[in-house]
Amino acid sequence: MSGTKRTDIAILFENADWQTPLFEALDRRGIDYQKIDLKVGFLRDDQVPKSRVYFNQASPSAYVRGTGRAVPFALELLDYLEGKGAKVLNGVRAFRLELSKNSQIRIMRDLGIDCPRSVVFNSVDSLDSLREGTLPFSFPAILKPNQGGSGARMYRVDSLEQLRSLLDSNPELWEPDPVMLLQEELLPKDSRQGIVRIEYLGGKFLYAMRVVTNGAFNLCPSETCNPVSDAATQACSVPSAASPPEFFAFPEVPGEAVKIGEQLMNTAGLDVGAVEYLETQDGRRVFYDINANSNLRKPIGEAFGFDPFEKVVDFLLAEAGAMPRG
Repeated sequence: MSGTKRTDIAILFENADWQTPLFEALDRRGIDYQKIDLKVGFLRDDQVPKSRVYFNQASPSAYVRGTGRAVPFALELLDYLEGKGAKVLNGVRAFRLELSKNSQIRIMRDLGIDCPRSVVFNSVDSLDSLREGTLPFSFPAILKPNQGGSGARMYRVDSLEQLRSLLDSNPELWEPDPVMLLQEELLPKDSRQGIVRIEYLGGKFLYAMRVVTNGAFNLCPSETCNPVSDAATQACSVPSAASPPEFFAFPEVPGEAVKIGEQLMNTAGLDVGAVEYLETQDGRRVFYDINANSNLRKPIGEAFGFDPFEKVVDFLLAEAGAMPRG
């Protein structure tokens, strides 16, 4: 925001490694764009937006990389840009949803979509009011942060006593957002099939993939976090303690699931995003996550016959009403 050059597209980001494939696609096409690094934010109240379209790629997991200040600054910048009439993709409304798993659950429940049974709490003392007979589910359960991302701060717990002990001995789990969710543990119908992640661009289906979790919580599809090749170096701030997840193209994704994802994208105001669901042992199809920061995986797109980052460039150009220069 500090420069004077006008550009067609601006990318707001915090983790440059995740954005490299998109930057490379923009460079190949000769697109006039600018990079706005949210880690070193600066904003004057008399600035005028300099780009035709702004694409927000901020992530709630910034804190695991020591750059948590990027998140509140992103909210301020997105609000400012929208207030000035700039065109913002995945703007402040979408990003606020990204920062609240509880809000995601509320939206799904309001729409009648099967989602995890959950309780929300903000202190160990509040657990005193919980008893297994009063919970909407039985143990074991999953502890997850309201401000999630990259599987950080997620644990499987077998009892309220274990949950209390975990939080008492790990006070850092309350940071940066001291709101936690306790959710029913969802058991997949077939662990070899894993969970399903559906990606959307412009609110429309882009591709679907199956993710075999191998017991991991960090299912980030970025090749930085989960490389395609075993020989590649993993550069993730939340390395998996289990075997790394495996990713497979899933062209057989049910049409009903795709439509539910589109409904969530439209209701939540996401221009680009993803949903995740799994089919459980008791016959449920449970949607449990909405992602606004959508790290695409090139080999999956190629299995569908395209480079997903080129698709994003096409979308950004259409939104900017611009043609590539080069």
